[in-house]
Amino acid sequence: MASRALRPWGRAGRQGQRGIALVVALILLIVITLVGFAAVHGTLMQQRMAANLSDRQIAFQNAEAAMRVAQQRIGSYTSDIARNCQAGGVVCPANPFTATTLPATAIIQVPSGAGSGLFTADDLSTGQPQYVIENMGSWQDPNSSTGYNQSANAHNYGAQGLSTTVTYYRITARSGDPKTAGGRAVVTLQAMIKQS
Repeated sequence: MASRALRPWGRAGRQGQRGIALVVALILLIVITLVGFAAVHGTLMQQRMAANLSDRQIAFQNAEAAMRVAQQRIGSYTSDIARNCQAGGVVCPANPFTATTLPATAIIQVPSGAGSGLFTADDLSTGQPQYVIENMGSWQDPNSSTGYNQSANAHNYGAQGLSTTVTYYRITARSGDPKTAGGRAVVTLQAMIKQS
């Protein structure tokens, strides 16, 4: 058997490549870099979304705490009531925090501290929550007896039942003062409270 001699890798073999491997490698490197940037961008966006959701949950809990404190204080602290919305000439907008006619003393900051026993905001919140209480007036109590064999709207037709009137209060609570919150979330809650 005759043996074949291998051709030495010479000048003709090198000229056939013309740097195509380098171009392909650079294109692959650019594609991998772009995929890496997209992955980092997605991760950063998810971290921001999680931080915003956590911030809003803390703000919601602070506003809810202010709502509960205000509800407990209505009967005992009548000085907390900002205004009587049933009185003539009194304008009570939907959000009292945005009203220009509301005196600054009507916005009550939830008392804090060990002695108050009410609510102390933690270090993650934007500050102590606040609330405004407004007297919405006395109205018939829909839960009281309307009288024998009468419907709930029988009083509209002159029927006299045993219905009693109760006073309703509107509590608007927010998680903190937006002036001190910076770019953090501020949650505002509102509820109607019935006091007999």
